[in-house]
Amino acid sequence: MKRLKKQMDFILEIDKEKNIKRQTLITDASRQETDAEHAWHLAVMCALLSEYSNEKIDVAHTMLMVLMHDLVEIDAGDTYAYDEEANKSKEERELKAADRIYNLLPPDQAKMARELWDEFEAMETPESKFANTLDKIQPAILNDAAGGVSWTSHTVYIDQILKRDARVHEGSEVLWEYTKNILDENVKNGNIKTR
Repeated sequence: MKRLKKQMDFILEIDKEKNIKRQTLITDASRQETDAEHAWHLAVMCALLSEYSNEKIDVAHTMLMVLMHDLVEIDAGDTYAYDEEANKSKEERELKAADRIYNLLPPDQAKMARELWDEFEAMETPESKFANTLDKIQPAILNDAAGGVSWTSHTVYIDQILKRDARVHEGSEVLWEYTKNILDENVKNGNIKTR
């Protein structure tokens, strides 16, 4: 029963992910998406788009990775991609959160969850490269569908996006090309600024 109690405690703790708001709006631009919605969206994208991965991936492993990767934001909060000051402390905040949150689980599952998070962050395996690709292109797809509101309200520049997304192609050249077309259109229509 001790094992089950630890698992249930973790399950209840991660419910808090439903309250972490991201800067990205949902497609109708009516509200911000939550971390839990983002993770769900990435898992579905992984199942449907895995054929576009540059390398063969273990789809179930990658889906679990994207479901686990933002749980650290329960403690660390969502750090806006283009907030330079907040990004300075992001790694430290997320490491501390990972130590606490994943260790709520029984030791074997805590190790598995932490290894998934570490793998995502290292971006060295085919699975983590594809997971990172999905994580980076999903906001672009949503921003485009929402009329570019997030980009315009934060005055986002194309060079910021390209710097942040410099490794997206490592997971999927096809998905990166698709996303670049979205970005190019939003530069043309003024939603994304140039310097």
